[in-house]
Amino acid sequence: MTIYSGFLRKMQTSYSNADTAVEYSLSLANTCSDDADYNQVQSPSLVLNTCLEKTLSIRFRQAIHCVVCARKTNKSFNQGHCYPCFSSLAACDICIMSPEKCHYQQGTCRQPQWGETHCFQDHYVYLANSSGLKVGITRGDQLPTRWIDQGALQALPIFKVSQRYYSGLVETLYKQEVSDRTQWQRMLKGQVEAIDLLAKQSELADFFSEQLGDLINDLGENSIVAVENKQMTEIKYPIIEHPEKVKSFNLDKQAIVEGTLLGIKGQYLIFDNGVLNLRKFSGYSVDIEVLD
Repeated sequence: MTIYSGFLRKMQTSYSNADTAVEYSLSLANTCSDDADYNQVQSPSLVLNTCLEKTLSIRFRQAIHCVVCARKTNKSFNQGHCYPCFSSLAACDICIMSPEKCHYQQGTCRQPQWGETHCFQDHYVYLANSSGLKVGITRGDQLPTRWIDQGALQALPIFKVSQRYYSGLVETLYKQEVSDRTQWQRMLKGQVEAIDLLAKQSELADFFSEQLGDLINDLGENSIVAVENKQMTEIKYPIIEHPEKVKSFNLDKQAIVEGTLLGIKGQYLIFDNGVLNLRKFSGYSVDIEVLD
């Protein structure tokens, strides 16, 4: 029996090609903040793929600490933040979820320097197939991680844009025809049919050609550049069995989650008796036991 103790963080992933399942690992933080000044040491990494068909026990130790400032909090906001950080950090502002609502130019950005570093860099607008066709955006350095975190089986970058705000404008345009949401229960059940994303890219580009042209004229020649793709990315996950019904565990209501690990997809652990979204509980102090 092996016990891992510390504060939960999102699972780290490694992807090589479509023939090999994504490798998931989890390192529990020995301290409660992601800030380098707090978080110098982590517990040994647990390679979760090796835990398939084993019993995994996760016990919440009734302590939550903010992943940014390390403050103890009774409630977690936006995947691990205390309320003061949630209400003050630019990373938690509405424009992160809806980049077309960026208000940097109005002089009201919560943290202008953070915005300049994270938002004024190349982003991608993409099509993906997680629970059906969807459109999304991400920073250039987050591919394919972003797709894996959403449980996408197929994905394709369709536009490269020079800043986050522009990606939001394109996404908003495409949302007239394509959802920007993942139906997480359907994604976990594996009820997803393959989609020819290359054909969809061409079809949607033709459909929105006039509006895209107007956007480029307004924003500048190199603001939005179409990505030429020869093939899409296909992703395989370590899953022995998909759940027929999805029961979601909540550490706030159930301090101990235990079951046979049957799969990992997105940021979910799939047990024989339910699923657990680990990222949702970032900052939670836990003990994890692997029982052979």
